[in-house]
This record gives sequence, C-alpha cells and structure tokens, in this order.
Amino acid sequence: MVQPHNFTSADRRTFLLSAAAATLLPTVSTPADEPTSANERINLGVIGIGPRCTYDLTAMLQFTDIRCVAIADVQESRREKGKKLVDGHYGNTDLKLHNDFRALLDRKDIDAVLIATGDRWHAAASILAAKAGKDVYSEKPCGITIADCQKLADTMHAERRVFQAGTQRRSVPNFQQAVQMAHTGQLGKLHTLHASVYIPTLDNTWLPAEKQPNPNVCDWNMWLGPAAWRPFNQKYVDGGWRGQWDFDSGARLLDWGAHTVDLCQWANQADDTMPIEYEPMEDKIVCRYANGVKLIIDFLKEPFGDRAPHYITRLGTCPVRFIGDKGWVETGDSGEVVVQPESLQKELPATEKRVRGLDVSAHARDFFANIRSRGATAANPDVMRRSHIACHAAALAWVLKRTLKFDPVKEEFIDDAEANLLRARPVRNWTA
Repeated sequence: MVQPHNFTSADRRTFLLSAAAATLLPTVSTPADEPTSANERINLGVIGIGPRCTYDLTAMLQFTDIRCVAIADVQESRREKGKKLVDGHYGNTDLKLHNDFRALLDRKDIDAVLIATGDRWHAAASILAAKAGKDVYSEKPCGITIADCQKLADTMHAERRVFQAGTQRRSVPNFQQAVQMAHTGQLGKLHTLHASVYIPTLDNTWLPAEKQPNPNVCDWNMWLGPAAWRPFNQKYVDGGWRGQWDFDSGARLLDWGAHTVDLCQWANQADDTMPIEYEPMEDKIVCRYANGVKLIIDFLKEPFGDRAPHYITRLGTCPVRFIGDKGWVETGDSGEVVVQPESLQKELPATEKRVRGLDVSAHARDFFANIRSRGATAANPDVMRRSHIACHAAALAWVLKRTLKFDPVKEEFIDDAEANLLRARPVRNWTA
C-alpha cells in the first residue's frame, strides 16, 4: 500500500495552488396512507447507488406516492443490487438500469432524482439534472468547492427546481428541539456553538495503476467525472477515495460539518450569512460571526478516541452544543437531548420514540411534499450554500494554517489572493 505523504504547510499551499492555476421548524408531511394513482405519483430516478443511497432509497420506497423507475450507476454490481432492492419491493421486474446517468436524465417520465454518488459528482450531476427539468435530492457534501456550491444554488434558482440537501438532521425532532431552545431565548443570549467534525486530512498520493475493467463493469472515466484524472485502482472504487483531495470535500471536514455546522448556522439564525473569521488551531477551528457569536468546530478522532468530548459516547455521532448566558443544550444522533440547568428539562416536549439522526424519512417526505407545492425545502439551495461555504472556508483556513477573514456577501476572502484562488478547482472534461 502507498503510504500517505506527511504534508507540510508549504506542501499544502504548493499542491493546492498548482491544482487551482419563516418558521422555527419545517413543516413535514407524513407518508401517504392511501394508494396514489399513477398520474399523481412522483417518478424517481437514482444516480449512484452505494450504501448511503441504499439507506435513503429504502426509506423513500415506503411512500406510496413515490415510484422509483430507474437507477444509473457506473458499476454493474451496484446496478444489479439496486434492481434487486427495488424490484423486490414492488414485486415486479420493471426497474430500468442505465450505465450513464445522462440517459436517465433524458427520460421524460422521471420527475425527480436522488443523487448519492461520490462527493466529486454531487454538484455536476445536480446541475445537469436541474437543466434537464428534474427536482433534486442530493446527498452531502453537495459541492466539493465554494464555487461548486455557488453554481449549484444559482442553477437551482435559474431552473426553478426544488432542491433538498441531504442534511437530514434539520428534519429530526431532537435537533429541531435543540434549535428551538436557541431561537426562543430559553438559553438566554446565544454566545457559543460547538460543531463536531473528523480531524481534517489532506492526501493526494496516487495508488498504483491497475488494468482498467470493461466499462460495463466499471466505467472509470465516468467514475472520475469532473475530478482530476489518475490511473484506475480498485481501492478507489471500493471507498478508498475518501480523504483524497481530488475526490473528497474540504479535507473531509464536510463529512460531519455539512450537518453540524449547518445545525449551528440554524441555531444562530444565520441561514442568510456565515462566519466572517476562521482561525485554525491544533484541535479545532474557531469561527466568529458578525453578531459576536463564536462557532467552534471541534476535531474528533474516528472512531471517537481520547480527544472526543465527554458527550460523544452518550449522544452518538454528529453532536452539537448551543450555549447561551442562561444555559446550554446538546444533542446528537442518539436522539437524546441534554440541557443545563436542569430546570430547562421541563421545557422539552415529551417524545414517545427517539429518531436517530441518520433517519431520512421526514427529510425525504419534506422534499416530495415541496415538489408538489413548489415550496422551499428544509435544506434548500440557500441553506446549503451558506453552511457548505462556511465549512469550506474553515477547511481552507486549516489547509493554509492561518486565520482567514471572509466577506459573507461577496463570498470571498478579504485581502487573501491565495485563499480566493482555492475557492475553485480545475474541472476535467469527462465528456471527451
């Protein structure tokens, strides 16, 4: 196995520069209880069906007003697994398979798409889907650069498409309750927010070249898509692309940050802005908003070792904490909500059943409901744009190892040409 290169600060800069030359809570509809006529159904296409997509799609298949009619994936094995899942659910063999997702987008019978490819494809596939007249549910991170997120949001507005980012914790009750406590003043004046992320990584080592498979088995050109070219290696296809700068998002900071920073943005009522300063430290990135609130992006070892804060083991993955001058609240994927002082406990509504943070059901339902109403989803393009850009700005501060100041209106760094150059990456012509 090729060992990862131990990047110095100078290495990071050299490599990157050369490469770059409403209401408190959303209204969520419940699944339809009665069968829906074919004319009223929303026909869904799937682009990229790996483990996360299978999780999402399994939830969506339960909705009687939704019909999955096609799957596109560059890997034959995944296409076949997807067909077995969908046909098995419906009890027929109707699902159509496509090697190239552009053939799926050409179909007039498809209303919406679920995009769950690797990170490198999310923005490009979402943009092509919108231009083809499809509404889009995209897994996160929705763009691997600031420029990707800007173009994606702009395209959704220009094409008048409904968009939902796969930051489903906005639709999960315990996270909603924590945000509501921040919004209603129960915590007093909010002053500090904590968002957990993995320890960032920056790796661009190439694995040894292997013989490319038959394109029907795995289309390597389409797998790479807009990402920089490199030789085929099966380990990339099997998941080894994670942590690779060319394929991943913001030094892996967006793996969790797309969720946890997003929740902090929401708690701070900052969906229309983002922090104006990003200061990297050894075990965290300290961000500051114009309103004086501080956002601390905490680095957590995977799988949550000795650097993990005390609450990680109790509250599960993706924990957040919101602190005001009268108390604090924290929650995570376990569904539990912890507050201080204890007197705040009585302010929490009783819940019969905890919903884990990975549960996508309500978030997907919100997407499909807004396809019908043409309304704004819980994680609409503007929400995605600002929370994702905040994550990318923090990641670049970590990469460059210096404090960066940011203009949230112009969406550019202040007096830092090097950082501004890194807001975008070159895009490979994968259509050639």
